Amino acid sequence: MLAVARSRPRAALAALAAVTALALTGCSSAEQETGANPATAAADAFPVTIASKLGDAVISEAPERVVTWGWSSQDAALALGVVPVAMPRYTYGGNADGVLPWVADKIKELGGTTPALLTEGTDVPFEEIVEAEPDVILAPYSGIVQEDFDKLSKIAPVVAYPDEPWAMPWQDQIEVIGKALGKSDEAAELLEKTTSSVKALADEHPVVKGRNFFYAAANEADLLNVYRDKDPRVGMLVDLGMTLSPSVAALDAKPEEGNFFYQLSYENVEKIEADVLVMYFADQKAVDKFVADPVIAAMPAIKEGRFAPIVGESFVMATSAPTVLSIPWMLDQYVPQLAEAAEKAAE
Repeated sequence: MLAVARSRPRAALAALAAVTALALTGCSSAEQETGANPATAAADAFPVTIASKLGDAVISEAPERVVTWGWSSQDAALALGVVPVAMPRYTYGGNADGVLPWVADKIKELGGTTPALLTEGTDVPFEEIVEAEPDVILAPYSGIVQEDFDKLSKIAPVVAYPDEPWAMPWQDQIEVIGKALGKSDEAAELLEKTTSSVKALADEHPVVKGRNFFYAAANEADLLNVYRDKDPRVGMLVDLGMTLSPSVAALDAKPEEGNFFYQLSYENVEKIEADVLVMYFADQKAVDKFVADPVIAAMPAIKEGRFAPIVGESFVMATSAPTVLSIPWMLDQYVPQLAEAAEKAAE
């Protein structure tokens, strides 16, 4: 733990609780031995300041107790050899404990124990984060707002997003988290290795290169959630050499809203023009229900087999929030699936 964190008196934590209207109930999770090993961090990397849209994170020395929030940050930390003391629980895609499979594998490989699992949702679990006694809070791919950032900054330095919430590419995530942990060299090596593997697999399936795609998800209200160019799941396909269909921008009624997706009524799906339609589903039953809808069944991409459904919660999570850990876990399955749909477009 940082020296300032170790010396922080209980009265200061009580003051934080007053600000956030939260009652401190204990520090049981603080007894865990997971966390960064400062001996493996570059001592000359600190102090470091990481700017974000919400404010600066000033990290005085190598963090020993790391908390992650949002998606993906725990992947980057683990890939750099750091087991967080607390990270989000994943009911969707996680195991019985709420841990994603590639995350569980890496924790086991590092000989660590499962971190405290933070209550998932859109509300930041401030009290649980206080109990973890972090030295740094990593949230570059998250939806925290200014109020959240300000409260969290009373606990520890917060690494947030540089421009917009839920939009930071995996390449930038590993770079900024490497900097925060004093492991920039290791982060650069991971970035190069992962980028090379993505390129190599794309080269094995050249049919995907240059094909345009439309990435969406169905919901219960006869609407599609359409993902814009800033979303990392879209960026993953661009990394493979594909291009985003012009239909994504053409059908976007509110491009100024700044969100990473927009909603499109089934009434307008006939206007979608793309070589490949990519969508995700929790299970095959959901796929069958979707394509059984007469409006959907009439779409050229569906009729002609230019449809690449991503099926299974863990697979969905891995492809929706690609990281240096999840990419190796899912890419060998993902690219051939895209290539199969792209082959139909080439006929």
